[in-house]
Formats: sequence, structure tokens, C-alpha cells
Amino acid sequence: MNLNILPGNSFPIGATVSKDPPGVNFSIYSKNATAIELLLFDEPHAAQPERVILLDPKQHKTHHYWHIFIPDLGAGQIYAYRAYGPFEPEKGHRFDGTKVLLDPYARIVVGQEKYSREAATGFGDNCAYALKGVVVDSSTYDWEDDTPLNIPYSYTVIYEMHVGGFTRNPNSGVSPKKRGTFAGLIEKIPYLKELGITAVELLPVQQFDEQDVREPLINYWGYSPIAFFTPHHSYSSRKDIFGPMDEFRDMVKALHRAGIEVILDVVFNHTAEGNENGPTVSFRGLENSTYYILESDNRSYYSNYSGCGNTFNTNNPFVHRFIVDCLCYWVGEMHVDGFRFDLASVMSRSMSGDPLDDPPVLWAIESDPVLAGAKIIAEAWDAAGLYQVGSFIGDRFAEWNGPYRDDIRQFVKSDPRSVNKLAARIMGSPDIYPQPDREPNHSINFVTCHDGFTMNDLVSYNEKHNEANCEDNRDGANDNHSWNCGVEGPTDDPKIEALRVRQIKNFFTILFFSQGTPMMLMGDEVRRTQLGNNNGYCQNNELSWFDWEQIQKQKDILRFVRGIINFTQELEIMQVDKVLATVGGGTPESSLEKQEAEINRHQIPNISWHGVQIGKPDWWKDSRTLAFSLKHPESGEYFHIMLNAFWKPLIFDLPRLKFGENWHLIVNSALPSPNDFNTLENATKVIGFKYRLEARAAVVLMTRKL
Repeated sequence: MNLNILPGNSFPIGATVSKDPPGVNFSIYSKNATAIELLLFDEPHAAQPERVILLDPKQHKTHHYWHIFIPDLGAGQIYAYRAYGPFEPEKGHRFDGTKVLLDPYARIVVGQEKYSREAATGFGDNCAYALKGVVVDSSTYDWEDDTPLNIPYSYTVIYEMHVGGFTRNPNSGVSPKKRGTFAGLIEKIPYLKELGITAVELLPVQQFDEQDVREPLINYWGYSPIAFFTPHHSYSSRKDIFGPMDEFRDMVKALHRAGIEVILDVVFNHTAEGNENGPTVSFRGLENSTYYILESDNRSYYSNYSGCGNTFNTNNPFVHRFIVDCLCYWVGEMHVDGFRFDLASVMSRSMSGDPLDDPPVLWAIESDPVLAGAKIIAEAWDAAGLYQVGSFIGDRFAEWNGPYRDDIRQFVKSDPRSVNKLAARIMGSPDIYPQPDREPNHSINFVTCHDGFTMNDLVSYNEKHNEANCEDNRDGANDNHSWNCGVEGPTDDPKIEALRVRQIKNFFTILFFSQGTPMMLMGDEVRRTQLGNNNGYCQNNELSWFDWEQIQKQKDILRFVRGIINFTQELEIMQVDKVLATVGGGTPESSLEKQEAEINRHQIPNISWHGVQIGKPDWWKDSRTLAFSLKHPESGEYFHIMLNAFWKPLIFDLPRLKFGENWHLIVNSALPSPNDFNTLENATKVIGFKYRLEARAAVVLMTRKL
């Protein structure tokens, strides 16, 4: 090995392979370090480095960047750092030369098998148990002309999934080596395609700390990041050091071939280093006061707007650059299609933690040309009370619509005072998003997500049951708007089981006939259960995994969900990128003739509201019913949807049709399979202009000429 070191350059940041001259340039940020050592290792599990190179600040430091060029090194070199400087927590400095530090820009991480969070905490040398980076040359991968899909939100159906949990179960049919990996997901792409999915939103796949949880449990969800540029090691079936990166890219390429986008759930609000009692893995040991928001009255302590011990200082200029560089890497080099930003409101806080009207990092994400085609989705709240749904900055950010989840649940559960809110959610929430130029499809509509009950548990439990998390059932949300349909948990009562299935179909019907972009949770289509656990972050076992036997056990509801997804995907009325025009106004005095005349005059996609009588929606607080008509004059699509959350059957009037047209039954959630869902080609004709809607049921009718 030729170690005739050269000064190197401050850019690019990270470890960069050079072909002319051959070698590797290393660059790392640290403002207050007094010395930096570059450690070079011969193999991933080496207890000590083969070479230690002390960087001379006179030759190897420019501004706050330490850099060096080493000729004849190349891809595959394993490396890490030590940083020396003041240990003065009261001033925000926590330098500790006994700790081996991971490069924040590392593309691959090794050493997970021996990594010890405990060894990284407190004082003492942890070299034998530390994570290390790998030098990567990303230009050698063959993408085979792969390009981003750029599917509009209006055509998007998001499937929120956990890479490990999707195929970890032994009954997945995936070979043992590939279970729970990117390669395992590739084998299940036909299932996703048949379901009608156009985008997978992956729970965190950037390298995270599996040990950041109460023993003997492990961190399953992955919201504990260590290395933001790195695919998580455990999700690779390959044993070579380049495996995680190449297997991730293989997965992206395969999903793109199937017409499915890849959205990453990214966690830029905190890191696995936790609070003042946490480990020193990377950021804390390199420049603690830059990377984290510290308490102004005592900088020994970390501001905790994330609820996870610390807060990433996202609007510090150097951290801001780090985040944008990271996102551009995942789009430019790894070909991902978008991001969902966990607790995104943290990113709108200043370096002192105060909310900003114009947060620089969010505007940089919004305006970066590399990210111009990527989907950017905000979870527009944080753990310290900042709630920005409807007011998140910019023109491009879509938002997880938390009120949609809550209001739909309350209506289906038969809560009072829910009909008005239901109508607003169906229309794309114009009350929350009043901006006239905002596309309703920037509202990400969901009833369930990873955080909370599954769809099955939403209709099977009144209370959370998180005892397995070893926190005495204190963790997880208490207010779930759930209803067990009469019995807590599993039951053999056929009436209760039938009601639960009906309620699940009601949720899916409302979700896919609402304006906005629908998102569903992995396994809801086959009634995946967590046995009432609404916070499975630490349950890497069959409680959280996809149970593939459910495909046969729940084939009827799977048929229903597949049918309604693929049906609505083909409808022009469901692809409209503006809020539907409201026809009629829905006032009690509106006559049937006046309503019909007004509908016919509007030659733009529109919606009209009804109750059990046409043109007379019941907005009263105790109402449990709502009907609405969707009409697209250009395509000729005309639907009438009736929702009855009352506990008794009701007779609904139907809109009159032109001569030669008839209503046909597409959905009736009260009917058993296969009559619960029909395509227009095999739908039965509805006789007359009244329809008996069973208790707690949803019906979708569509016109069809004789």
C-alpha cells in the first residue's frame, strides 16, 4: 500500500475514489476539533486499525473541513476517525479521542456484528466494537437505463411497508437467506403489482441502531438512524461489503420495471446518539454543538423536540448542507423516487429550537433541481407540540393528513358530529388546505399507518395492548378512535366477525373514493393483526411480520381490496388534480329538479351532497349518514355513493337518470364475497330509485347504459 499522503481537498465531503490520479480523497467536517486521525482497517471486524494517519491542521484543514488524499487506495477500503478536542459539555463540546467515529457521509457501514452501543457510551476505547465506513465507487453499478418513474400523485397508491417484516415470516415462500431483505422484497413484487400498488413507502432503510431499545427487545421500525447515506446492513442477503448498496439498487431497479416507485421514510429529526447519556458513534464526537440543538441555559443537555432524546440541528448551515447532500445522493445515485420526512416540523425549527416562518433547509429541499422530480411528503408535526398540517411551507410538500385518519375513523365508528368533517376529508380537505392552487392529491389520505393499530385491530380492540413492549402498556397512543364491534380481540362469533369485515370494507371504500392520494398499511388487505399492540417499534417477530397464510384465509377481503384499488385507478374522476366543484349547495330547499338541472349545467368534474333524500344532506350533529354523487362530464363517469354508519338499515333515494341509463352495483360492503365488489361489466342493475342500505354499510353505484 502506497501511503504517500497528499493534502487532498475539502470537497467532495466523505470518501471519494479518484481515477486520475488513482487514490481516495477523505474530507470530514469538524469546527472545534484540535486533531483528527484517519484509521484504515484491513477487514470489517478488525479490532485495531492497520494504519493511523494524523491529519496536520496546517496541511489538511481548510476552514472547518479536514481532508487528505491517499494515493492507490480504492473502493473497499475500510476506515473511521478519531477526533480530539475539548470535552466541555457545558459549552456543547463532547470530543473523546477514545471513541472511533463513523464518517457521516459513509456510503456503506461494516462492523455491525461486533458493534456495541454500550461500548460507545461513557469513557473507554471502543475500537473493537465500533462501526466503520467503506470507500465506495458508485459509478461501477449498471443501472440498465433505469430512470425515475415520475408518477403523478393523482395516479399514486402508496403501500407503507417494512422491508424486513414483509418477507421475514417463514411462510413467505422466500428462501431463508433472502427473508427480510431487499432481495426478498423483489420476489414479492408480483403481489404488489396485482394489488394495484404504484409506490412503496419504506420504513427507515438507512443504517439504524438496532440496540437503541430496552433489552431484551431490538429496534424493529428503524427510527434510530446512525448513517444517513447507508442502506441498512441487516436488509441485505449478501455477505460481501458492497452487498447492502448493490442489493438496494437491485430492488429499486426491479420495482421500477414493475411500475412501482420507491419512497424512503427518512428521519432527519434525531439520531441514535440520544441524550447526554447516549453513545458517541459519529455526530456527537465530531461536532456536537453543530449537529444538535442544545439547551440554551445548560448546553450539557439536548433539546428534545423529537421525543427521542435529541434534536438534529437541521437549520445549521453545515447540517443543512449534509441533509440536502444526502437527499440528492439517494435520488441521483440510488434512484429513489421520493421521501417521507418523519416529524418534519422539527426541520422548521431554528438553531435554538424556535419555529421559523421560512426554514432554510425546507426551502432548499423544495427548490433543489436534483430533487425537482422527487415526491416530498411531510409528517407535519413534531413531538413537542408543533402541528403544521395545512400550513407546511412551500408549494411542493405533500402532507400526511392526520385529520383524515381521525375523522374517517370517527364516522365509521358511528361517533356524533362527524358527518361534516367526513365530507371535507372526502373532498381532499379544502378546509385544511384552502390554497386555491393546491392540488388535493397533495393530501396523503390514510386510515392506518405503522404508528398505531392495523386495520384489523382498529375494528377488534377498544384499548391498546402493548404489554409485550415491556413498558407496562404506557407507550403508544391512547386515543385511537377504535371499536371492537362487541368483543375485545379475537372471537369465534360469526356475527361480530362479519361486522368487522364490513367495517374494514367501509374504510377501504371511503379511502379510495376520496380525493387525495391514498396510502394503506402493509397487510391491511389481509387483516394483519398485532393483537392490539399499537406501537410495534420493538417487535421484530411474527407479531409485526406479514403473515402470508392470511392470503388464503382472507382471500375474500383481499379480492375486495384488489378490486377497489384497480377499479378506482382507472377512473378519471379519481385523477382530477383540482378540488371537485360542488354542485347544488346541499340546502334543504333544493328540489330534485333544481339539483339535476344544476348538475347537467356543470361540464367540469363535480360532487354533490345528499342524505337519505337527494339534495338534502343531514349535517346535524347526530347524523350518521352521508351520500354523494361524483360526475365527470367528459369521461361520462357518474357515481352515487351512500354511507350508513347508523346501527339500523335505512332507505336511501337515488338520483334520477336519463332514459336508457341505469344504476349498477359496484360496492356493497354488507354483501358477502364475491357480491361485495363488482366491475361495471359484471355489476347487477339496481331496480327503482330507492335503495335499502344495511346498518354500518357503504354502497357505490355507477351508471351504465342499457
